Amino acid sequence: MERSPDLSIRVGGAAGDGIATLGESFARLFTRNGYHAYGHTAYQSVIRGGHVWFHARGSPDRVWSQGDGIDILYAYNEQTAEIHAPYLRKGGVMVHDPEKFQFPADRLPAGTRAIAVPTLQMSRKYTSDPILSGSAAMGACTFLAGFPFDTLAAILQDNFGSKKKDVLEQNLGTAEAGYRFVQERERPIERAFAPNHGAAKLLITGNQAIAMGAVAGGCKFLAQYPMTPASTIMHWMAAHAADLGIVVKQAEDELAAINMAIGASHAGVRAMTATSGGGFSLMVEALGMAGMTETPLVVVNSQRSGPSTGLPTKTEQGDLDLMLGAGQGDFPRAILAPGNVVEAYRQTIEAFRLAEDWQTPILLASDFGLSENLQSADREDFPMDLTPSNLFSSLPRSENGGFRRYAYTPSGVSPRSIPGQKGLNFVAGSDEHDERGHLISDVLVGTPAAVVERRHMMEKRMRKLEGLRSEVPMPVIEGPESAQLTIVAWGSVAGPVRDALAELNSDGIRVNFLPLNCVFPLRVAELGKALVHAQKTLLVEANYTAKLGGLIRKETGIELSHRLLKYDGEPFYPAEIVAKVQRILKGEVN
Repeated sequence: MERSPDLSIRVGGAAGDGIATLGESFARLFTRNGYHAYGHTAYQSVIRGGHVWFHARGSPDRVWSQGDGIDILYAYNEQTAEIHAPYLRKGGVMVHDPEKFQFPADRLPAGTRAIAVPTLQMSRKYTSDPILSGSAAMGACTFLAGFPFDTLAAILQDNFGSKKKDVLEQNLGTAEAGYRFVQERERPIERAFAPNHGAAKLLITGNQAIAMGAVAGGCKFLAQYPMTPASTIMHWMAAHAADLGIVVKQAEDELAAINMAIGASHAGVRAMTATSGGGFSLMVEALGMAGMTETPLVVVNSQRSGPSTGLPTKTEQGDLDLMLGAGQGDFPRAILAPGNVVEAYRQTIEAFRLAEDWQTPILLASDFGLSENLQSADREDFPMDLTPSNLFSSLPRSENGGFRRYAYTPSGVSPRSIPGQKGLNFVAGSDEHDERGHLISDVLVGTPAAVVERRHMMEKRMRKLEGLRSEVPMPVIEGPESAQLTIVAWGSVAGPVRDALAELNSDGIRVNFLPLNCVFPLRVAELGKALVHAQKTLLVEANYTAKLGGLIRKETGIELSHRLLKYDGEPFYPAEIVAKVQRILKGEVN
């Protein structure tokens, strides 16, 4: 199968230079013209200073990652040129302002060139602020990519239309000056796209998709303490809370956030909290309380590099063991791991359903690469006509003097009521309890009856785990049925794996892919069936200790034969995966 062409535009500079706005605008150039896009953002944890960059990639077909190589590079400063110019592909160009810095031609890769654009001079027509020069460079890059100025003008209208009129006019003026300057002297690059490829597409981040999925899943309460890279979930929810009838509470810390969410759920509304690994570490005791009280709860853990503060604006998948063991003792949970924005939306909806149906916490494992990067999608990928079920419509009334909130049932799921309903009152304590919620530590401690009650109640709760296992996503192989090698990955790592798979298969190398959208509980039988006939396997994970590989070995007894692990905070690139597969198939690695 022949791969579709792609086009990549990268912009870099210092924090505070408006790099994210420029980069997102480049990504929108693709989607406004009907192309799919992926936008990768890379920034430091400092407010100003430090090198930051944004990579926008487009293609007629879906693109799953930032890809490999650069076609158009806008270097805001010399540091950007030094770091990123070596990755220019043949035929690529670097746009820069010669007044800012000079860059010798012999330092560019063969077959590439630099285009000098006087962006500062263009911006001085309006202001002495150098940040306006970015709009002039945006105009230059827009022409080189093959897109009409009208598309860029519409994007700038969206970016600056709510500001003072002269701000919009200044950005439009400098952008058009940059566009016309290059148009008079250059042609679009060889890989340039034709405009108006089709209908415009959506362009959203994983966090926006999670927030939208929460709304579609019936969420009515979010409590959260800001922590990168989960913070923008709260930003989106707060911005739309009034229109959607959702209460959004910025808590004083993560402990308060999860306990507020538990309280809201206990009172009868669908509730969620979101954080990253450091904040999730603080939540684990309360998570255990939700398990003991059998309170539905959705918790988003958007992972970043650790331990401790680690690399707060970089990606990793290092929290799997933490999520598996979070909360003292055993209680049922599921850990869903979406790999792209569409899965993030749909699996958030599923997380709310599972939490309510099985009355237990459900964890949504995201990471920086999914949470903050932009991806295109079609509108039909995000259905909004999903109505939450009526959770309390057929509850039994009180019997024999009390409502059996924790009644023993074959599935482990007991009747549930909203506190205050007549005849349905119950005790919900964090201690072990009997069917009516009465604490056995108060009335039965030290007796044989207490031992029996504890054993039965524990077994009741844990029966939910098998029910969850039967409902979580089935592992499905992607790619050729007969393959020389099977790749296994989870979360956002699935993106570069899919891009690598397309390249390998187009070169006649038969490789398939097993993405795991649920990492716990694993569907052991189906997973074993999918892997047992694999000729060779390659585990691709963004952590040091191959955490998913260890879990698969523990649950199925299958040892994945090869590993590609990354723990430097940077995303996987398809070329890295392609090279590893080629080395394995050539017998160059054991």
